[in-house]
Amino acid sequence: MGSWWRSEEMEYVSLIVSEDAAHACVRELGQLGCIQFSDLNPELTPFQRRYVAYIKRCDEIERKIRYVHAEVKKLGVPVQSAGEIDSFVQRASGGDPTSGSHLLETLESKLEKYEGQLLDLNRFSSKLTEEYNNKVEFHHVLVKCRTYFLGEVQQLEQRTNNIDTTRDSGGSSATMVLPLLQQDHDNGSTFPADRELTFANIAGVIPSSDRVRFERMLFRATRGNCYVRFADIEEPLVNTATGTEVSKSVFLILYKSTAIEAKIRRICDAFSAHRFDMPNLDRPRDIESQQQANHRELEDAKRVLDKNTESRVRLCVELAQSVEEWLWTVRREKAVYHTLNLFKSDVGNFLRGQGWILKDSMIKARAALDHAQSSLNLPTTSVIERVADFWPTPPTHFRTNKFTDAYQEFVNTYGIPRYREINPALFTAATFPFLFGVMYGDIGHGSILALAGFIMIMTEKYGDSREAGEMVKGLYSARYMLLMMGTMGLYCGLIYNDFFSIGLNLFGSSWDYEDREQGAQAVNAGAYGDENHVYPFGVDPAWHIADNELLFFNSMKMKTSIILGIIQMTFGVCLRGINSIYFHQYLDFFCEFLPMIIFCVGFFGYMVILIFVKWSIDWDHRMGLGSCSYDDQGRLGYCQLSEDNETCFDYNGSVCDKNTEVVDMCPLDYGGTGDGCQPPNLITTLINIALVPGFVDEPMYENQDGVQTALLLIAFMCVPWLLLSKPLYLRHTHKAVAVTDAKVDAVQSTNPLLEEMGGSGHSSDNGNHVAGGHGGHDDHGHGGEFNFGEVAIHQAIETIEFVLGMVSNTASYLRLWALSLAHSELATVFWEKAMLSMIETNNPVMVYFGYAVFAAVTIAVLLMMDVLECFLHALRLHWVEFQNKFFKADGYRFVPFDFHTVIERAVLE
Repeated sequence: MGSWWRSEEMEYVSLIVSEDAAHACVRELGQLGCIQFSDLNPELTPFQRRYVAYIKRCDEIERKIRYVHAEVKKLGVPVQSAGEIDSFVQRASGGDPTSGSHLLETLESKLEKYEGQLLDLNRFSSKLTEEYNNKVEFHHVLVKCRTYFLGEVQQLEQRTNNIDTTRDSGGSSATMVLPLLQQDHDNGSTFPADRELTFANIAGVIPSSDRVRFERMLFRATRGNCYVRFADIEEPLVNTATGTEVSKSVFLILYKSTAIEAKIRRICDAFSAHRFDMPNLDRPRDIESQQQANHRELEDAKRVLDKNTESRVRLCVELAQSVEEWLWTVRREKAVYHTLNLFKSDVGNFLRGQGWILKDSMIKARAALDHAQSSLNLPTTSVIERVADFWPTPPTHFRTNKFTDAYQEFVNTYGIPRYREINPALFTAATFPFLFGVMYGDIGHGSILALAGFIMIMTEKYGDSREAGEMVKGLYSARYMLLMMGTMGLYCGLIYNDFFSIGLNLFGSSWDYEDREQGAQAVNAGAYGDENHVYPFGVDPAWHIADNELLFFNSMKMKTSIILGIIQMTFGVCLRGINSIYFHQYLDFFCEFLPMIIFCVGFFGYMVILIFVKWSIDWDHRMGLGSCSYDDQGRLGYCQLSEDNETCFDYNGSVCDKNTEVVDMCPLDYGGTGDGCQPPNLITTLINIALVPGFVDEPMYENQDGVQTALLLIAFMCVPWLLLSKPLYLRHTHKAVAVTDAKVDAVQSTNPLLEEMGGSGHSSDNGNHVAGGHGGHDDHGHGGEFNFGEVAIHQAIETIEFVLGMVSNTASYLRLWALSLAHSELATVFWEKAMLSMIETNNPVMVYFGYAVFAAVTIAVLLMMDVLECFLHALRLHWVEFQNKFFKADGYRFVPFDFHTVIERAVLE
């Protein structure tokens, strides 16, 4: 785990390559994925770069690939995978002598040919589909007119004939029944006399969604002097323009005027209705013969369209085998040219680039450059060397695996570690699952969570597959974390002896009950402190049925939370000191780390010591020493105060009664009101350290008041030490440097030779050069203009944040107790209300439904919501309470030029 303790060592290198071998060299480095290039042309826009033309060609090729993929996808042809990314990268190594421009030309010509074929086939398919749809629509029009509309037309003509007959006989019914038709007749019809009793017609097809508007427009435009009928087409038709299916209806319009005909045609054109020339509806034979002819043409069009579709499918099947590989290839070449755009033109036909490289990858990089040039039969002219000038701030990189990657991302989400800073993820991998288990401690729930993590580990290939969604991949990336969280939940559940809120008597309880009635007194099976009657592991199950169960578990879990929190925070402060020594920041070590660790251990570490001291004392014995229960022979418990017996003896043999104070009977003489014979309230004791210094109400050891007073004074002295020492030292150092600079300037002003040399006799080297992977951060020394007020304010904020943060962070760790209590109480409520109450009914049906309710609420609340809740609280404890003690989090990630990363992002969808 050495590479996970601190980030990998980096070196800032300069790469010089000939332009002929630049593409091959960069492609080899992209295969290694070990160098992050810097932009040496920041003043240039993307369109002013050297290789912008090649990038445009790559964009155009990628557009064609996506067009091809869209056609393949439209026809439902599955795209063949290009295989594993690692295999593709190895195949595309510098061993292939094909230059980048030649590769692009080959792809361009190939894709241009395929794109042209697809465009021609698609145009022909659109034309054929349009013709086929027209024939299908005409077929439906003929069928509807022959079977559906013909009877209504004949009835309409018969009615019209009757109206005209009545009109000729001088009747007035025609005017009453059809006034507009009568008006047309009076004005003179343009139809011949032998066709006055027949209607002209216009038939066609219109989208069903436009049917109502179409009918309303016809009625208004013709003033009701037309007869319109509709019939729906059962199957939807394909719209050639959009490629979607549209429901359409056949319409038939009957009229008797050429003026009306012109209006109807214009309305049909406005609604994009397809009109068809229909024979006279009075001649069914003509309609039938035209229907048969159209049916033959329809079958021919169908065969041609199927042939076209077959050709398109055959071509797409061929293209589907290579489309993803083409996309990977063009993305790789595009990344190469993007990287070359970061290079700067050097002397002659050479390019120069700079960037960060992993220190242990220098040999591999040199070998890759040699291999690239030898594959092109070029002399070895490329050089990669360490830059000797000042370096910028190096990036941060950690080598991770399947187990450590989730924890590293866990830390990176908060902030990237500073270069060579201690990595919090190393400790998070152990402490995060454990603190989660403290809050989620339950044997049953932890086992289920661990089982889920184990199943995900066994099926991890699915998480890495392309079919898995983003959320599924995220869950699978944390599979080992889930396993550890479940395991720690199981472990803490064994400590709490909690199995779905039920205590398990695994090793035999050390408590016996005289009867099984409510309120019965438990009796310890052995003497106090007898190691043979101590529950071997975890909590004795008797506590789960005791009346004071909640009081006992609250006390235990609260103190445990405080102990864990103070230990973790103290460890974080220690890591701060280790960082200071590693970066040679000795000023921070003496002026920040030392007062911090003394304050932390002297005040809060003492709190942990008091907890363990209280746990280690036999309070039965202590309280016996201060009790009035001795007889005249000094035997404890042989004398009890009562109305008949008003006096007994204390431990010293003195006579005592019920009014005798404990401080007078206790032989320990520790001071306070209890003299050391009464168990103290630790919260009161800790508060009184600051509020009532020098006084301990219930001491646990001799001279406790003096020890606490000394620790309080030491803690108070650490505050001004932390607040003032560093700013004052920096101010003193700055004044000394200012005096030295003034003397040097005075000498230079009297020495013309030094003036000509530009004052080279004195220089202050305060760059960001981090030789050998080490470097100073937060140097408040000589670089730049010194501002004492700014430094003092910064240090005051640091002091206040640490001192108050230690108090608030310690209280924040009580969430371990609170979440554990909430989890156990929820489990108890679900068990008692959903299961136990149903079991007591002795009804199998009720037990069945009770179990269903119990399982549902357990899964929804305790296995989903509570897992997320405990996860977030453990996350906060690491980000805020632990990491802020030492973690700067102001680094930036090492992002090397790596083909594997580039191709991972190349998705066809």
